[in-house]
Amino acid sequence: MRWYPPDMKSTGFETIVESARSLLEVQTAAAGPSGSLPLTAEMLLERPSGDIFGLTQNAGMGWDPRELGRPQFLMLGTNGGIRGADGRPIALGYHTGHWEIGLLMQAAAEEFRAQECLPFAAFCSDPCDGRTQGTVGMMDSLAYRNDAALVLRRLVRSLPTRKGVLGVATCDKGLPAMMMTLAAMRALPVVLVPGGVTLPPTDGEDAGKVQSIGARFAHGELTLEQAADLGCRACGSPGGGCQFLGTAATSQVIGEALGLSLPHSALAPSGQPIWTDMARRSARALVSLAARGVTASSIVTDAAIRNAMVVHAAFGGSTNLLLHTPAIAHAAGLRRPHIEDWIAVNRRVPRLVDTLPNGPHPTVRAFLAGGVPEVMLHLRRLGLLELSALTVSGETLGRVLDWWETSERRRVLRERLQRADGVAPDDVIMDPDHARSRGLTSTVTFPRGNLAPEGSVIKSTAIDPTVVDADGVYRKTGPARVFVREKDAIAAIKNPGAGGIKAGDVLVLICRGPMGAGMEEIYQITAALKHLSFGKHVAVITDARFSGVSTGACIGHVGPEALAGGPIGKVKDGDAIRIVVDRNRLEGSIDLVGEGGRAFPPDEGARVLASRPPRPDLSADPEIADDTRLWAALQQAGGGTWGGCVYDVDAIIAALRR
Repeated sequence: MRWYPPDMKSTGFETIVESARSLLEVQTAAAGPSGSLPLTAEMLLERPSGDIFGLTQNAGMGWDPRELGRPQFLMLGTNGGIRGADGRPIALGYHTGHWEIGLLMQAAAEEFRAQECLPFAAFCSDPCDGRTQGTVGMMDSLAYRNDAALVLRRLVRSLPTRKGVLGVATCDKGLPAMMMTLAAMRALPVVLVPGGVTLPPTDGEDAGKVQSIGARFAHGELTLEQAADLGCRACGSPGGGCQFLGTAATSQVIGEALGLSLPHSALAPSGQPIWTDMARRSARALVSLAARGVTASSIVTDAAIRNAMVVHAAFGGSTNLLLHTPAIAHAAGLRRPHIEDWIAVNRRVPRLVDTLPNGPHPTVRAFLAGGVPEVMLHLRRLGLLELSALTVSGETLGRVLDWWETSERRRVLRERLQRADGVAPDDVIMDPDHARSRGLTSTVTFPRGNLAPEGSVIKSTAIDPTVVDADGVYRKTGPARVFVREKDAIAAIKNPGAGGIKAGDVLVLICRGPMGAGMEEIYQITAALKHLSFGKHVAVITDARFSGVSTGACIGHVGPEALAGGPIGKVKDGDAIRIVVDRNRLEGSIDLVGEGGRAFPPDEGARVLASRPPRPDLSADPEIADDTRLWAALQQAGGGTWGGCVYDVDAIIAALRR
């Protein structure tokens, strides 16, 4: 779409630099606020000057000086855009997920005031992973999480008089950053308010599927008019995270499973009264926690981390949480879960939730069916939860679930789902027997092999069942099509000709890990293959990561990454790659098993790879920014991808001293 600038003849120099004469009557002094600060002699003698000047600033901003002695609470938000009072956009945000967060913060602030407290608000906005797919902006996505957590922590420390922190966030990186921040505030009371979800359109595609309209148009599977129509109305309402259980929704689920959010907070429909009510009750809960001296270290515990991992498996959540959950644990000063811990959890926890992208239902239906507490009722019956874990409700998880099981809220909302959508809530959130009979399988598998000696990740529950053998095992051997740039890979997918990706290929995308491209998401690739008619017959192997909405035979997080000397950086076009993923036993492998028409077993494949030099075209993306390169180096020193891509300060300092 071409932009035509305004006629410069009608926009003269004077209209740019001059102001109306009436605006030049500048006031040079003002009376200032009336009243007086609630000071005492002890405050003036003993308190830091910053505390006293803070009161001056508070009065200067217009708060009634008589109320300045109230306890202070900080709200942190990831707001974006500028909304008019009527909700119309004055300046757009990056995404619906942060567009309405200000309404949650306003509701919480009103509750703080009703509780005779003094609310403060500060902001650190966040990007949209959908908006940056396939662009240079995606290289900043994961690095942004660490940057935002740093900024948010500094904002907390910069208000030394706060009694507690309320974090409000919605989406893929802002919400994990907020959870890292709250977990790090170990001596402060904290509560997380998730930003909720947008509604699906009454007639159209969800925001995940609609991201594949370019590839489908390229293959003649959509007309231009259809693509334009579907793309316009994928977001049924203006606020909230996307309608599928991607990283945004999964992060909300994990926040509640950690006990950081009030029960039945995750996945609420943005903008509706039940959503703003959540913010008010969350503010009330934070004041109560502060009065009782319950801090973040009492909430984010080893038990809470284990519960979050169990709930992640039961929901079939985004594989990005394998990066974010260890980061939250690290921020809390806890042991970070390792790959063996994830394997053990996924082997014993059944998937119980049938939402997009793994199933047919949008996330608002998961909320109406009972959300996190409903899933936890089933997990409690299986003995998989640590019920003594404390939550921000002020009660243990066991007590919360006792309340939920008999609550009017549960009964009314589940009935609402049946009445509004004609969907039985037990078809969205299932008991283990029902889930098994419907073919739901455990969430993730961690294939190893001569191409991934440190491991890799596949959301095995999301492989198209029609390409899985009767014994529950996905088996594929095919020729490698190797790319070092994402733009070349997506061009090959869109190419219907002889040089394009075709059924049977194994697409190998390298140099896209932390060192090469900031460990970007490659959803434009996985979305295209998900929604193209032949895409289920193509597999992907990469050292990048996937959007939480990705499905299919897509294996990511391959370690070591190509630029760190990983054998995946030695694969050649035409090499025979064998993939085996057992969705029942949660075991898998990715191996080089042939070259030049000669087949061999994986152990010989390992020797072949060891004897090869790295590909000559291995290189970091020329557009990767220096600050992202710095992030890549620091997180590598702090434990790398499997350590959550964190800044482990002690490890970094030790590395610098060597």
